[in-house]
Amino acid sequence: MRERQTHRDRLRAQEFEAFVAGAGGRLLHTATLLTAEPTAPAGANVRAQRLLCSALARTYAEWDRLRGEDPYDRTRQELAVRFAREAWRHRHPLGGVLGRLAPLERLVLVLRLYEEVGEDQTAALLGLPADRIRAVCDRSIAAMRSPGPRRPAAGSALASGMAP
Repeated sequence: MRERQTHRDRLRAQEFEAFVAGAGGRLLHTATLLTAEPTAPAGANVRAQRLLCSALARTYAEWDRLRGEDPYDRTRQELAVRFAREAWRHRHPLGGVLGRLAPLERLVLVLRLYEEVGEDQTAALLGLPADRIRAVCDRSIAAMRSPGPRRPAAGSALASGMAP
């Protein structure tokens, strides 16, 4: 019995390692976009790495219960939820390509455009109406197209209605 459990644990670890090897880079990039940290020099995205490690740990803990659910979608969802919770405490981005956006704007933009999550699915994930997701996404795109720095107000987008 013990050998069977050990074999199952080894198999589970190998499956998870293969998943991380295949999806880890993209998930780290997603986390880096969310935290608005610079990607260079190496190690500059410490918050993103921590965020991803937490999300992956949760995915690994639930690995046996996924039963057909896509582990990438599960990890992406966990990233979004953890980022939303963290954004309440850390409201000042460190730079990065999306550093001009408020946390909710970054989250919606990354989910919709980078991760290609549908509008309705994004709305369900964040607990917001689809028209609000559309408005936030449009505002984020406009902000990124406009010249000059734009720093969001301290409690702006996340405080106005996103459920963690």
